[in-house]
Amino acid sequence: MISSSIIKERQQPLMASYIENPGAAWITDMAIIEGKDLGDPLHTSVSINEELKVNFPIGVHRAVGGYHDFPNSGDLLCAALASCFDSTLRMIANRLQITLVKTSVIATANVDVRGTLMVDKEVPVEFQSMGLEIEITVFNSVSTELTDKLIKATERSCIVLQTLLRGTPVTVNANIVKTD
Repeated sequence: MISSSIIKERQQPLMASYIENPGAAWITDMAIIEGKDLGDPLHTSVSINEELKVNFPIGVHRAVGGYHDFPNSGDLLCAALASCFDSTLRMIANRLQITLVKTSVIATANVDVRGTLMVDKEVPVEFQSMGLEIEITVFNSVSTELTDKLIKATERSCIVLQTLLRGTPVTVNANIVKTD
């Protein structure tokens, strides 16, 4: 068992602040692509987080004509799901004072690419299914009730999982600039 919870120490003041001022709880995450080397339709890069500007190269999956030599958008979607679930799991385990010995989170997304390639208009352009495979190792002294609570709380608190399950609306605003 963990002797104290760094997560509880860090989150308690935030939770109190958000109760007092709910508007402070609203945040915006961001990824930005500034198109470079536009002559190459199979590669780009995405800058993650407006403040940190962590840059990741992006490729196109071989199933739609790319080389799949860099992660593609589906890989990033799976990475977002797996990383959100794992970090949520770790924080909740810390709050519950469960020592995690080992974790494994595998996110998968399955898609029939005939839709996006317009080979079959009946095939939807979307991932038809996604999955999470989670394996955690804890000490024998941790009760089944507590591990069940850990998984249920993680599922409920994982923002990316809940977003995917609920189908959050997305707005698209396009501004076309013409030049000579």
